[in-house]
Amino acid sequence: MLPQTNSQPREYEMALAHTPVLLEEVVDLLKAEPGEAAFDGTFGAGGHASAIAEKLGPDGLLIACDRDPAVGEYYLEFARHAPCRTELIHGNFAETLAGMAEATLDIVYLDLGVSSMQLDRRERGFSYAYDAPLDMRMDPTLPVTAEGLVNTLSVDELTDIFRRYGEERYAKNIARRIVAQRTRGALETTGDLVEVIKSAIPTPARFGSGNPARRVFQALRIVVNDELESLARGLEQAYRVLDPGGRLAVISFHSLEDRMVKEFFKRQAAGCICPPGLPVCVCGHEPTMRVLTPKPVTPRAREVEMNPRSKSAKLRVAVKL
Repeated sequence: MLPQTNSQPREYEMALAHTPVLLEEVVDLLKAEPGEAAFDGTFGAGGHASAIAEKLGPDGLLIACDRDPAVGEYYLEFARHAPCRTELIHGNFAETLAGMAEATLDIVYLDLGVSSMQLDRRERGFSYAYDAPLDMRMDPTLPVTAEGLVNTLSVDELTDIFRRYGEERYAKNIARRIVAQRTRGALETTGDLVEVIKSAIPTPARFGSGNPARRVFQALRIVVNDELESLARGLEQAYRVLDPGGRLAVISFHSLEDRMVKEFFKRQAAGCICPPGLPVCVCGHEPTMRVLTPKPVTPRAREVEMNPRSKSAKLRVAVKL
């Protein structure tokens, strides 16, 4: 944890390499107030944190959390000018929230998936756009890499990963080709994997929408970083630590994440959960959250034009009752 800062400049502006997705929408829906406490579970380069900190003021607190130690350099710049108290915790947001003993937060927000700074650093191995080590760990201390998975798992195990977490139509073909390629030499780079994927799918599919390696890379990244399990635990813990009236916002980038957030909000917002057909409610269940986004908020055309990576983003927000 880094020391707090109470620097309070009259005007606060940071030049960040990362473009925060749905920034205006996040600020409008969270409605941060002076003196509130906010938790940024995926700090990244601090784009969302900068805007929220402006609203919190000198009596507010912003807790930044990220599992990637590389965010330290961005946090130091953020903290140097932040108009509120701040602190940084290195770790998984679900585990960090679980370690908070009391409900003291007014705002929790999560910007899921891989960040632009991770994609743009070749040595991290997240991108299929250029050749790099086949890593994909958000936290470099994690024990499993994408290289380890593709070079050790069986055809059935790889097929299951590609289907479950990448919704890949040609999962079996790709898994078989990977295992066959291993007999001639290990797959060590992103380029190695991309070539195997391309060789395993029908020619027309190579020229369809998006890079043909996109879904496989997504699936491997999710497994390497245990992303869906972290999200499931993080949603529960975020609800627990929020004070009544607290707001929870999540930006997701693929259907698996979005579906999980949607279902969590739906369960929390549900009233009676008795089996259909009962004449009188006997469960006594009452809603515990109110959903502020009946449909997910998506980027406007102008934002997508300026930041193509924002195209698949979906924002959902709910308030604790």
